[in-house]
Amino acid sequence: MTTETRHRTDSEADAGGDAATTTVVLDTNALMMPVELDVRLFDELDRLLAANVDLVVPAPVVGELEKLSAGAGTEGVAASVGSDLAADRCRVVDTDATYADDAVVELAERGFDCVVTNDKPLRDRLLERGVRVIGIRGHHKLDITEP
Repeated sequence: MTTETRHRTDSEADAGGDAATTTVVLDTNALMMPVELDVRLFDELDRLLAANVDLVVPAPVVGELEKLSAGAGTEGVAASVGSDLAADRCRVVDTDATYADDAVVELAERGFDCVVTNDKPLRDRLLERGVRVIGIRGHHKLDITEP
Protein backbone atom coordinates (compact mmCIF):
# COMPACT_ATOMS: atom_id res chain seq x y z
CA MET A 1 0.00 0.00 0.00
CA THR A 2 1.38 3.39 -0.98
CA THR A 3 0.60 6.44 1.09
CA GLU A 4 0.87 9.91 -0.39
CA THR A 5 2.77 12.57 1.53
CA ARG A 6 0.83 15.81 1.35
CA HIS A 7 1.96 19.10 2.79
CA ARG A 8 -0.69 21.42 4.17
CA THR A 9 -0.68 25.08 3.31
CA ASP A 10 -0.34 27.56 6.15
CA SER A 11 -4.04 28.45 5.80
CA GLU A 12 -5.00 24.78 6.21
CA ALA A 13 -2.74 24.49 9.24
CA ASP A 14 -4.20 27.63 10.79
CA ALA A 15 -7.71 26.31 10.17
CA GLY A 16 -6.85 22.96 11.71
CA GLY A 17 -6.54 21.09 8.39
CA ASP A 18 -8.23 17.72 8.04
CA ALA A 19 -8.47 15.20 10.87
CA ALA A 20 -6.51 12.56 8.95
CA THR A 21 -3.34 14.65 8.79
CA THR A 22 -0.49 13.79 11.16
CA THR A 23 1.85 16.69 11.95
CA VAL A 24 5.44 15.57 12.46
CA VAL A 25 8.26 17.75 13.80
CA LEU A 26 11.71 16.92 12.42
CA ASP A 27 14.89 17.46 14.45
CA THR A 28 18.31 18.24 12.97
CA ASN A 29 19.55 14.66 13.11
CA ALA A 30 16.31 13.38 11.56
CA LEU A 31 17.00 15.44 8.45
CA MET A 32 20.57 14.10 8.39
CA MET A 33 19.46 10.43 8.61
CA PRO A 34 19.25 9.87 4.84
CA VAL A 35 23.01 10.45 4.47
CA GLU A 36 24.36 9.39 7.86
CA LEU A 37 22.23 6.28 8.42
CA ASP A 38 20.95 5.48 4.91
CA VAL A 39 17.35 5.85 6.10
CA ARG A 40 14.65 6.60 3.52
CA LEU A 41 13.12 9.13 5.90
CA PHE A 42 9.97 10.10 4.02
CA ASP A 43 9.20 6.54 2.91
CA GLU A 44 9.60 5.35 6.49
CA LEU A 45 7.27 8.06 7.82
CA ASP A 46 4.67 7.07 5.23
CA ARG A 47 5.05 3.42 6.26
CA LEU A 48 4.73 4.16 9.98
CA LEU A 49 1.97 6.73 9.95
CA ALA A 50 -0.24 5.63 7.04
CA ALA A 51 -1.80 9.10 6.93
CA ASN A 52 -1.36 12.43 5.25
CA VAL A 53 1.77 13.87 6.83
CA ASP A 54 2.50 17.54 7.47
CA LEU A 55 6.26 17.80 7.99
CA VAL A 56 7.34 20.71 10.19
CA VAL A 57 10.85 21.96 10.94
CA PRO A 58 11.55 24.64 13.56
CA ALA A 59 13.53 27.60 12.16
CA PRO A 60 16.41 27.01 14.64
CA VAL A 61 16.84 23.50 13.19
CA VAL A 62 17.30 25.02 9.73
CA GLY A 63 19.89 27.39 11.19
CA GLU A 64 21.74 24.52 12.83
CA LEU A 65 21.75 22.56 9.56
CA GLU A 66 23.15 25.57 7.69
CA LYS A 67 25.99 25.94 10.23
CA LEU A 68 26.80 22.22 10.12
CA SER A 69 26.73 22.17 6.31
CA ALA A 70 29.78 24.45 6.28
CA GLY A 71 31.79 21.62 7.84
CA ALA A 72 33.72 18.93 6.06
CA GLY A 73 33.11 15.22 5.68
CA THR A 74 29.97 13.18 6.03
CA GLU A 75 28.43 15.48 8.65
CA GLY A 76 28.73 18.51 6.36
CA VAL A 77 27.22 16.62 3.43
CA ALA A 78 24.43 15.20 5.63
CA ALA A 79 23.61 18.68 6.96
CA SER A 80 23.59 20.15 3.46
CA VAL A 81 21.21 17.44 2.24
CA GLY A 82 19.10 17.92 5.39
CA SER A 83 18.89 21.65 4.75
CA ASP A 84 17.73 21.00 1.18
CA LEU A 85 15.14 18.48 2.40
CA ALA A 86 13.81 20.97 4.94
CA ALA A 87 13.46 23.63 2.24
CA ASP A 88 11.92 21.32 -0.36
CA ARG A 89 9.73 18.95 1.64
CA CYS A 90 8.86 20.64 4.93
CA ARG A 91 7.12 23.67 6.39
CA VAL A 92 9.52 25.84 8.42
CA VAL A 93 7.91 27.25 11.58
CA ASP A 94 9.17 30.11 13.73
CA THR A 95 9.50 29.52 17.47
CA ASP A 96 10.26 31.60 20.54
CA ALA A 97 13.15 29.24 21.34
CA THR A 98 16.46 29.89 19.60
CA TYR A 99 18.16 26.58 20.43
CA ALA A 100 17.11 23.74 18.09
CA ASP A 101 16.21 21.17 20.77
CA ASP A 102 14.19 23.73 22.75
CA ALA A 103 12.38 24.72 19.55
CA VAL A 104 11.47 21.08 18.88
CA VAL A 105 10.08 20.74 22.42
CA GLU A 106 8.17 24.01 22.02
CA LEU A 107 6.44 22.75 18.88
CA ALA A 108 5.71 19.38 20.49
CA GLU A 109 4.08 21.19 23.40
CA ARG A 110 1.91 23.14 20.94
CA GLY A 111 0.21 19.85 20.21
CA PHE A 112 1.93 18.51 17.11
CA ASP A 113 1.48 14.75 16.81
CA CYS A 114 5.03 13.42 17.08
CA VAL A 115 8.74 14.20 16.71
CA VAL A 116 11.43 12.45 14.70
CA THR A 117 14.78 12.47 16.49
CA ASN A 118 17.67 10.20 17.29
CA ASP A 119 18.96 12.47 20.07
CA LYS A 120 18.62 10.54 23.35
CA PRO A 121 18.42 13.55 25.73
CA LEU A 122 15.82 15.22 23.49
CA ARG A 123 13.93 11.95 23.13
CA ASP A 124 13.78 11.63 26.94
CA ARG A 125 12.53 15.23 27.33
CA LEU A 126 9.78 14.60 24.80
CA LEU A 127 8.67 11.28 26.28
CA GLU A 128 8.50 12.91 29.75
CA ARG A 129 6.08 15.45 28.24
CA GLY A 130 3.87 12.75 26.73
CA VAL A 131 5.04 13.21 23.13
CA ARG A 132 5.30 10.29 20.70
CA VAL A 133 8.85 9.97 19.35
CA ILE A 134 9.96 8.36 16.11
CA GLY A 135 13.55 7.15 16.00
CA ILE A 136 15.86 4.67 14.37
CA ARG A 137 15.32 0.98 15.01
CA GLY A 138 17.67 -1.55 13.51
CA HIS A 139 19.69 -0.44 10.54
CA HIS A 140 17.43 1.49 8.19
CA LYS A 141 13.99 1.50 9.80
CA LEU A 142 12.12 3.94 12.00
CA ASP A 143 9.87 3.03 14.91
CA ILE A 144 7.43 4.93 17.14
CA THR A 145 7.93 5.08 20.90
CA GLU A 146 4.80 5.91 22.85
CA PRO A 147 5.20 7.95 26.07
